[in-house]
Amino acid sequence: MWRAVIVLALLGVTSGGDALHLINLPATSNVAENSPPATFVHAFSVNLSVSLSPLMPGFPLVVNPKPFTEAFRVNRLSGTDFEVVTTGKEQLDFETGPKIFDLQIYVKDDVHVTDLQVLTVQVTDVNEPPQFQGNLAQGLNLYVVERTNPGFIYQMEAFDPEDTSQNIPLSYFLISPSKNFKMSANGTLFSTTELDFEAGHKSFYLLVGVRDSGNLEASTVLQVTIVNINDETPHFTSPRREYSIPEELRPGTIVANITAEDPDDEGLPGHLLYSITAKNSYFVIDQLTGTIQVAHRLDRDAGELRQNPIISLEVLVRDRPSGGQENRIQITFTVEDINDNPATCRKLTFSIMLSERAANGTLLLDLNKFCFDDDSEAPNNKFNFTTPSGLGSSRRFSQHPAGSGRIVLIGDLDYENPSNLAAGNKYSVIIQVQDTAPPYYKNSIYISILTSPENEFPLTFERPSYMFDVSETRPAGTRVGRVRAMDEDLPQRSVAYSIASGGASLWYPNIFWINPKTGELRLVTKVDHETTAIYILTVEATNGEDTSSVTITVNIIGENDEKPVCTPNFYFMVIPEDLRVGTNIQNFKLMCTDLDSSPRSFRYSIGSGNINSHFTFSPNAGSNVTRLLLASRFDYAGGLDKIWDYKLLVYITDDNLLSGRTKAEALVETGTVTLSVKVTPHPTSIITTAPRPRVTYQILRENTYSPSAWYVPFIITLGSMMLVGLLGSLMVLLAKAIYRYCSSMTKKDKKPLRKKGDMKNVKREVVVESVQMNTVFDGEATDPVTGNIYEFNSKTGARKWKNPVTQLPNWPEPSPQHRGTAAEGP
Repeated sequence: MWRAVIVLALLGVTSGGDALHLINLPATSNVAENSPPATFVHAFSVNLSVSLSPLMPGFPLVVNPKPFTEAFRVNRLSGTDFEVVTTGKEQLDFETGPKIFDLQIYVKDDVHVTDLQVLTVQVTDVNEPPQFQGNLAQGLNLYVVERTNPGFIYQMEAFDPEDTSQNIPLSYFLISPSKNFKMSANGTLFSTTELDFEAGHKSFYLLVGVRDSGNLEASTVLQVTIVNINDETPHFTSPRREYSIPEELRPGTIVANITAEDPDDEGLPGHLLYSITAKNSYFVIDQLTGTIQVAHRLDRDAGELRQNPIISLEVLVRDRPSGGQENRIQITFTVEDINDNPATCRKLTFSIMLSERAANGTLLLDLNKFCFDDDSEAPNNKFNFTTPSGLGSSRRFSQHPAGSGRIVLIGDLDYENPSNLAAGNKYSVIIQVQDTAPPYYKNSIYISILTSPENEFPLTFERPSYMFDVSETRPAGTRVGRVRAMDEDLPQRSVAYSIASGGASLWYPNIFWINPKTGELRLVTKVDHETTAIYILTVEATNGEDTSSVTITVNIIGENDEKPVCTPNFYFMVIPEDLRVGTNIQNFKLMCTDLDSSPRSFRYSIGSGNINSHFTFSPNAGSNVTRLLLASRFDYAGGLDKIWDYKLLVYITDDNLLSGRTKAEALVETGTVTLSVKVTPHPTSIITTAPRPRVTYQILRENTYSPSAWYVPFIITLGSMMLVGLLGSLMVLLAKAIYRYCSSMTKKDKKPLRKKGDMKNVKREVVVESVQMNTVFDGEATDPVTGNIYEFNSKTGARKWKNPVTQLPNWPEPSPQHRGTAAEGP
């Protein structure tokens, strides 16, 4: 107290003597325990200073309470009146808390004049009712498992705030009596009956009271909740056990809803779990709702469902995933057939080949052997066929009996029939197979019928025989003619032609060739009228089924294509220079032939070599035999003639019988003959008269090269080269043999080889082969002077008497003068 006075004195000194101070303080006040908030404690006022400065906001206030507490605060009543009240932040408890509080009231105005006084608050004791401890004060929830035997449930606890030593007993009782529960005086709660969750109330509300010695009471609420246990078996509530469902339901379709109840769950089905006991591929069950859905395709027409459409399931319901209570039920599903499969066929496209000679009523196709309906039950698996239709099928094909699917022929299929040709002998039949039950599914069947032609007509040529003319001058490849074989059967087959016989010669096995596709006959080689004038061929034609033959006569038209050939082709003659004009030189006669010309068609002329026209032929035309005559005498002495050797090129032309106009158009052939005439000067010796005139011949023999004998030097040269090559190869082989022999002898005898210088003494032998060629005399002639016959070589001009012993005349011995002259001749 004295400390407070000292503090106030100090504040007065610091304030400079202003009159601001608290009225009715210091003071002492009382407040009952457990007072509610805003309970009045003490009233005071403030005396302002002389300056009347107002108090600062928030003042006065409680500072530094002892013991520290927040149970009090200052409330403003007016500008200078205030009161102290409880805050309710702390419970004022006489038995357990402080009983006295020193509150310092501090005030300050705007000029910072302050004052401080002490208010002593004493807490007074109040008689309090008993109180329940802990959560009991607010009420308590108690849980009792059902089916528990009657007995102890809970022990109540309360205390009396006035009885700090807890020596005064309290009395407990049930304010609301219950036949299921009993409360003892010491606060023990008992159950008097067995509690069944499913049979009665699920919870009980008990009002429990407690009384102290002063008859003050307190109460609280107990909620006794009966805990349900799993002691009841679930039972099914869905009435149906058999279901009929159509096939082909989509997966996920709900087909049944199985419901059940569990008495333990107060009819809440969501607490139950459903399952299908046996393995099943068609259905699944929702384990929470019990709805059965389609899990797999239900095809009544296939598999096990076709044999047995009934599906049995056992549904299990349980009240917890494992353990607990469960129940079972048998349900049956019957899968009903629907018309979900259209009538169809293993083949929807048919191709039929039918002979053109097929008779009416012929069965083409029985569709019942190919068509079917997979539906398992009637009438869903029944079907029939519609009336046939299609291009070209009318009046040719029908169904007998109607709707049976038996396609028969009712018309004509003759391949050559114009109406059938217009249709191409190919017909299309369209028929539909359809269900007899809704929704009447249909499938179209396409039948292609092709007429097969028969070999009704033989293969024949256009003519019974053929005759063609071809000129012998035509070259190889010339078209002779064409044959054609036909078959009235349709479609037309390709015909192959060949020559069966004929058309051959000694030199050519095949003179003619026929095109196997077109039948065109052509020449393989040039033909000759003079050799064969007529060819008879047999030509065969075949089309793969039939074979036919025809005779072809080919006439070879003769043409003037042969040159005149004369004998001899070459001739050598020696005549004196004083031979008389008109003389047939050495009785030379030229005989000519022509295979395709008349003997009177020859015309003779001398080309080159007839200088000064000394020679001529008689006759020069119109005969195949002519003679060489001297047309004019030689004049060597006068210098007119200077050539002693004449080479005459004779032309023999076969156009003598042609007129001047046709010569330019006709084919004319010309042959040639070469004549060699040597003129000898008149002899200077005097020949005595004799019974026969004596003529001395000077015979000059010389070898002249003929261009036509080019092969002779060629063969000789080639033979010489081959001979030289052969000799060379033999020399090489001989040298190798000698080398091997010498090598082997060297190894045996170990003799040294021959020195190089010794090879000089070796002689080389050359083998020369002489070939003697005999002159061949290929012609004969009569000597114009002696009349004897001699032989000559037409190429070299060499001559000899045919029989010199018998044919030479007996000439008298010439004089020595004449002997010398004759010796000079040869």
